[in-house]
Amino acid sequence: MQKLIDFDALFDEKLSEFMKQNAGKYSEKQWENVIPKLYQQFGDIPIASVGATPKGYYAAMSDEELVDCLRRHVEEGVPVSDFLCREMEKRDCPAALVDLMQGEDEELLLLAVNLAGANERAFDAYFGLLERSDNGELKDAVTDQLKANADAAKPHALALYERGIEPDLMLEILSRCTERDDKVFSLLLDAFKTSGEIPMHASYLAAYGDTRALPVLLDVIDRDDINYLEYQELKFAIEALGGEYTRDRDFSSDPYYLEIHGMD
Repeated sequence: MQKLIDFDALFDEKLSEFMKQNAGKYSEKQWENVIPKLYQQFGDIPIASVGATPKGYYAAMSDEELVDCLRRHVEEGVPVSDFLCREMEKRDCPAALVDLMQGEDEELLLLAVNLAGANERAFDAYFGLLERSDNGELKDAVTDQLKANADAAKPHALALYERGIEPDLMLEILSRCTERDDKVFSLLLDAFKTSGEIPMHASYLAAYGDTRALPVLLDVIDRDDINYLEYQELKFAIEALGGEYTRDRDFSSDPYYLEIHGMD
């Protein structure tokens, strides 16, 4: 079992010495630029008590050892260094990292998602998390990764949507697909027409970028019963799709308008 090293604490010790030696040399603003550079340099400095550089310490580990090290850092309350995270990212989402996503520790799960990124190898685990987790932050992180590789995520997202699982999140993911698909477009358009959540679903149509949505958006924005927030999102979506809406509207008595513009 690999020894857990608090490299951040070791760096803080080195940094404290350096700052004493260079007192008055840098302004507070300059230190903000200097410290990250020093941290990167620290990664290549051999540490006698460790027998390796911080980068080299993790580079020598197997995928399984890295993931076990990450898990133990969290479980034992030892800060996870950036050097460990960067080495894990270089491993291109190893199976051991995906296995970690089957656990229940939300801090570990969030770390694993951020380290796996938009890699397709993690998608089965990602959609599993969306099915079973109630953690909003975790779901947001998973959704962001899936949106970054939405075309690859599309089959999974369609399957969960058809099962009625997190339909809005599935639509959000599908709205980022770059490959045109009539089925995806129809789902996004139907949700806009029927959900009642005009701003959210208008934003999905804007993100998807299919100009066939323009007539429907223009029809809805011209209704007298929409509020100011709905109007703003609809106008944005129309303009994002290359359209234009020019009719003058008066929202001066709309509560949302008054709140946004700071009026009583």
